[in-house]
Amino acid sequence: MAIRRGIETESPRRLRVSADHDEATQPGRARAVGVGARSLRRTGHVAGLLQNSASMKQSIVTLDMEGVLTPEIWIAVSEKTGIPALRRTTRDEPDYDKLMRGRLAILDEHGLKLSDIQNVIGTLAPLPGAKEFLDELRSFAQVVILSDTFEQFAAPLLRQLNWPTLLCHRLIVEDDHIVGYQLRIREQKREAVAAFKRMNYNVIAGGDSFNDTAMLGEANQGILFHAPDNVKQQFPQFPAVETYADLIGLIKQAMA
Repeated sequence: MAIRRGIETESPRRLRVSADHDEATQPGRARAVGVGARSLRRTGHVAGLLQNSASMKQSIVTLDMEGVLTPEIWIAVSEKTGIPALRRTTRDEPDYDKLMRGRLAILDEHGLKLSDIQNVIGTLAPLPGAKEFLDELRSFAQVVILSDTFEQFAAPLLRQLNWPTLLCHRLIVEDDHIVGYQLRIREQKREAVAAFKRMNYNVIAGGDSFNDTAMLGEANQGILFHAPDNVKQQFPQFPAVETYADLIGLIKQAMA
């Protein structure tokens, strides 16, 4: 099978519901964000939140998705299909192009289609505590998910996380067969962080895999979350935490 891949130069689509924007633009209504949605509407709560945030650096938090907020999609597909080779992730293979070419060759060999993978994704839930963590984080910081996943995979999981902003890639699909993939830009995680810094944001980045380390290095503060030992050993310059509570704590420190 000839695998097609390329760089997409158009502006990336953002997977999120429009309700957030609608509420933000309607007079007299505060934007409902995360777990504090109802409380944010109470009189005086928004003013207090803005007052507290005034003492913090104007920041954006960028997070990887798989392994940080959600299960690894390809591991779930491997377990469902009984194909061990699909268990390899960016925790194991730093070369993303090599990893994806191998995955697509395996799908072709076994006749697996996009709908087969989407059926597996439909059974997945965010990692325990991930939604609550993200809701709390979004109550005091802007958050962008930077992932090397694909739009065709992400929507069911984003729905369960209350539709955070996601920047990712896109699969090339013909008659339900995945024939290639299209990157928005190369090194999209690092480039996104660099762009936020040029906008004078203080950027705090969190990830768990080899493909996150360039993003962590570019950020004002990079944090490894629940990373495997091989990643932590090769990148000891990044603080490593295992719980969402500890991650929230380091993010708040970096914003102070």
